[in-house]
Amino acid sequence: MGIVSLIRMPVDLFPKIKIPVVVVATFYSGMPPEDIETSITARFERFFTLGSGIDYMESRSLSGVSLIKIYFQPGTDADSAVTSISNLAMADLKQLPPGTLPPVVLKFDASSLPVCLVALKADNLTESALRDLGQYNIRNQLANIQGASVPQPFGGRYRQIMIYVDPLKLEAHQLSVMDVVRVVNNSNLILPAGDVLLGPYDYSLFSNSQLDTIEEMNQMPLKVVNGSFVTIGDVGYAKDAAQIQTNIVFVDGRPSVYLPILKQGGDSNTISIVNDVKRAVKNLLDVPKELITSVVFDQSIFVKNAIENLIHEGSIGLGLTALMIFIFLGSLRATLGVFFSIPLSVLATFSILALGDNSINSMILGGLALAFSRLIDNSVVVLENIHRHLELGQSPEIAAEEGGKEVSLPVLAATLTTAIVFFPVTMLYGVSQYLFCALALSVIISLFASYIVAMTVVPLYSALFFKPHEHNNSKDKNTHSSLTTRFNKWFNEHFLHLLQIYDRVVQYILQKPKLTLQIFTLIFASSLAIIPFLDLSYFPRTDPGQFVINLKASTGLRVELTAEEVKKVEDIVRRIVSNGDLELIASNIGTTPDFSAIYTSNTASHTAFVQVSLKEKHKVGSYEYMGIVRKALEEELPHLTTYFQTGGLIDAVLNLGLPAPINIQVSSNNLEKNYEIACELAGKIKNVPEVSDVFIPEDIDAPALMLTIDRKHASEVGLNQKEVISNIITALTSNQMIAPNYWVDPISGYDYLLTVQYPENIVKTLEDLKAVPLRASKKTKSIRFDALTSIASTKSPTVVSHYQLRRVINLYVSTKQEDLGRASKQIDSIIKKISIPDDIRVTVRGSVEAMNTSFKSFGFGFLLAILLVYLVLVAQFKSFIDPFIILLAVPPGIIGVLLMLSVTGTSLNIMSLMGIVMLIGIAVSNSILIVEFTHHLLKETTDLKSAISMACQVRLRPVLMTSLATIIGLIPMALALGAGSEAYAPLARVIIGGLTLSVLLTVFLVPAAYYLIYNPSNSIRSTS
Repeated sequence: MGIVSLIRMPVDLFPKIKIPVVVVATFYSGMPPEDIETSITARFERFFTLGSGIDYMESRSLSGVSLIKIYFQPGTDADSAVTSISNLAMADLKQLPPGTLPPVVLKFDASSLPVCLVALKADNLTESALRDLGQYNIRNQLANIQGASVPQPFGGRYRQIMIYVDPLKLEAHQLSVMDVVRVVNNSNLILPAGDVLLGPYDYSLFSNSQLDTIEEMNQMPLKVVNGSFVTIGDVGYAKDAAQIQTNIVFVDGRPSVYLPILKQGGDSNTISIVNDVKRAVKNLLDVPKELITSVVFDQSIFVKNAIENLIHEGSIGLGLTALMIFIFLGSLRATLGVFFSIPLSVLATFSILALGDNSINSMILGGLALAFSRLIDNSVVVLENIHRHLELGQSPEIAAEEGGKEVSLPVLAATLTTAIVFFPVTMLYGVSQYLFCALALSVIISLFASYIVAMTVVPLYSALFFKPHEHNNSKDKNTHSSLTTRFNKWFNEHFLHLLQIYDRVVQYILQKPKLTLQIFTLIFASSLAIIPFLDLSYFPRTDPGQFVINLKASTGLRVELTAEEVKKVEDIVRRIVSNGDLELIASNIGTTPDFSAIYTSNTASHTAFVQVSLKEKHKVGSYEYMGIVRKALEEELPHLTTYFQTGGLIDAVLNLGLPAPINIQVSSNNLEKNYEIACELAGKIKNVPEVSDVFIPEDIDAPALMLTIDRKHASEVGLNQKEVISNIITALTSNQMIAPNYWVDPISGYDYLLTVQYPENIVKTLEDLKAVPLRASKKTKSIRFDALTSIASTKSPTVVSHYQLRRVINLYVSTKQEDLGRASKQIDSIIKKISIPDDIRVTVRGSVEAMNTSFKSFGFGFLLAILLVYLVLVAQFKSFIDPFIILLAVPPGIIGVLLMLSVTGTSLNIMSLMGIVMLIGIAVSNSILIVEFTHHLLKETTDLKSAISMACQVRLRPVLMTSLATIIGLIPMALALGAGSEAYAPLARVIIGGLTLSVLLTVFLVPAAYYLIYNPSNSIRSTS
């Protein structure tokens, strides 16, 4: 059953993050960001507050696009969230401006990061043809992949049937551009002609209401003058062309198109989605032979490598653990008996996890890798005790029964204490809770499975396969060579010598127990001075093998000019990143007011992002390349504002899609004042030594023109506000939004916009704009646009951002190193020092907020874990004093943790904090063995010193065996040898450092404390 569950379970990087995110996208092409904000975004936001289970809302109002993200509280049902927001959006639709398209409501994954991109390029295909293939052909074949969401393609040009009209010819024929629009829309209709009953048959009727060819369009009559027709060909021409391009994509320097593939959430997982995409791309139908398709920026590679490295490191650790057990037991047969617990416990774990709809992910595998050495601890203690009884001359059957019973209490206590420390994990909030609940669940299930194996399978195995005095004689002809026998003899002799030295030290400590504890207390207090010098971070930094450069050129720069700047950035990247490391560069410039705006960080024509993918075996790390490229851009392109991020799955999931570990928000209703304070903060934060990038995504100084129409004069010439604006919109950007019309390709059946506008190169200057002719329908003469309108220069925002319905300006701050603590403290200090008006709020979000929250949770969890361990021990030992003695194993572990973090330069993060919590349960199991066996011996002797000394000598072997097995088994993970393994190295290092020092000191502290308390002359025991 375990094997079947293992095969069927999906594989992914992280467990399911059950934090539903719903996106509401609304479009009104041509509407400026501030109008989008007030007329669409704000109205929806206020109405969405009626929804239940909402954690917070954030929004972006771009030119022609309103994007609202609603984050629900963890655990909320995603489908219910979508349904409730959809219902509210439809109910509020009547409040929106006339002409607004109905909102699109989508369910999002928490990270909102594409798992891969499907890039399209061809030498003999135009950008329009590439986009057409991506939009109508390839996207349709990828859309049915289970768990995948395939948005519209980026890049290329939208195919559009354009009717280009000449303003001078329009004026000569006494027509306006809206006259042409009305004629075209009345002549190109998708209308059913119905049917007619003639005789015995029912005939379907078809008409030529739809224009089929460009020639038909050019011959379309606009009006009749003196018996002659004025056609479209007389005032312009129709062309199968493309709309004005506002989004450009380069893949390896060539104009291209790509489709992002996102994960929907639910049962979907990264690896299966990418594999299905690759299969579908290899078997595309109805595509030109010259089309080249490739799957790039494959996030599943990192996921596979991370999981494979975890398995690899766990396997190496398992082998080292086996070697350590073999050295101590001196028997291959005994070692094999111990290792029964691992496959049985792991398979039982996967069987139970499969019932809970879990996946095989790095957190579960990391938990099992950490637990591997702990899974054999119970079996080692049982087996070692059985060997001790065999050495006393008992038969294997009796030794198995008595040896198992004798340690059943300490083994159960050790299992419970190791498991109970994970309870505080349930108190974590947000992403951390889902990550560590999965890890904790895998460890707890496997530990209890190992306990059952240790209490049943190991004694049975010992009774059947062990011989009397096998351990003592070290003879097993089937499994032992003479070399092994000699080594075992040598090892046992040296271990006996070690026991003698240990016994002398224990005897000395028992003479001065108070001094021993006082010295330790002083050492422990001194070690706490290390804490202020430790780096603080939320999650260990990993190398994703890629990075992203977000950039801004001069505000309002045209998209084609921004593309030229992006090419310069790409050239610098190619110069710095070696050919052996560079795999691909993909750039995305500008944005389009359609569905693609949901999936891009770009806000306007002057914004772009450059994605750089490194080869799987790259020699130089992503962060090192980022530092070099950042410095080169500052020196060579200082007019560009840049912000670097990894673009990896781990950061995206941990930050819930935020691009920065530190996100400072300046909020009030005064956008200009917000921006002023944000710029002041940015200037000061840039000087913080730990900070690498400071980026403000919003701009409020985009060049704009304010058109003031003289309503009275317009009325005198037969025009109104709507007619004037409609003419201007149509002349410059076509009528696609105010009066859309569609042409259906008779060959493919795909529909395309049929629009009217001026040729793109007609209006080049402000004078050209002023000269646009306007004509009322009942007037014969036209009038210039500037005769009715005054034009003034102004500034406008490119995007208006909201958080919890308030206007905000964001500052994205990234740090040079992993440490967030020092940078955060200095940023907090800067915020406190600047003068902030009472109506403005400055808040800090991102990973630093999650870090502070998690640290508080872990701090409380640490105390709660100790309390729970204490209560479990009270119940097990029926004493309030013994648990205090047993818990003396924890302070030495803390000393070891602090020293290990300091020596290795490892930050204090949620993974290392998780290691500290785990260490509590692991460390106390050693002191449990000593205390429990001392009590057992006191039933046979009244000499307290002799009982303590004997217990320490007998239990030193299992203590060292289990501890060394854990320490050595975690060394491969602590070394972080492969991609993604950096995430789990802090956890392993903490346990190695803490357990090492805990073992070295516990075997001396516990005897001293036990003697001090249970000495008949001591008042503590008398009181208890």
